[in-house]
Amino acid sequence: MIATPTSPAAPGFAMTPIGVIESDYPDKFGIPRQPGLAPAARASLMLTPPFDDPLAVRGLDAFSHLWLTFVFHHSPDRWTPLVRPPRLGGNARVGVFASRSTHRPNRLGLSLVELVEIDTRRGVRLVLGGCDLVSGTPVLDIKPYLPWAEARPEARAGFSPEAPPLLPVTFSPEVEATLAERPDDASLCELIRQVLAQDPRPAYRKGAEERTYGVRLRDVDVRFRAEADPAGDIRLRVVEIVPA
Repeated sequence: MIATPTSPAAPGFAMTPIGVIESDYPDKFGIPRQPGLAPAARASLMLTPPFDDPLAVRGLDAFSHLWLTFVFHHSPDRWTPLVRPPRLGGNARVGVFASRSTHRPNRLGLSLVELVEIDTRRGVRLVLGGCDLVSGTPVLDIKPYLPWAEARPEARAGFSPEAPPLLPVTFSPEVEATLAERPDDASLCELIRQVLAQDPRPAYRKGAEERTYGVRLRDVDVRFRAEADPAGDIRLRVVEIVPA
């Protein structure tokens, strides 16, 4: 029998956030489960001292997309070896390392976002597109995305081989009137449509139901229900928008 030497415990590492996210998502409920699924979402990364030196982002504007390493700061500070991915209906379990669950040993996340603009007038602010992070998310690192090295169309995607199907989203006449009163925020309607089309309800609730859900986007609370259309297909209907 070959004895296997025991490895000493790896040392811990202290990490300091380099900045904080400000986004259209005040709460984590309703955030698309992957980046890029709601391109109408607005976000920015505010770098914090001493990392807000414009020299630190010199040359970054030559790249269109960035990798952000961040902390799932709203998730419990504990992990579990098995998780229930929403793409499997919230019932089947897989290993945490075979998922993108927030319940990870170090609560680290990785998100690919579009770099829209770099504002260095007061410190450093990166304007982002397609961001899937809640406001207040601490960011640990930024790296430019290299499509020739990191885009592998032949790669297998396990239980998530393609983007999730989208549900139709409709608006009540009252909601349409409310949105019409916000001409300076025309992208809000598209943001609501893109977020709700992902069906943010719990994975086990996929049929029509009387319950009204609420998701906060920007400065409003969007209330919606799942209904069946005449053909029996599910759609989400926005029934009310109120100040958050």
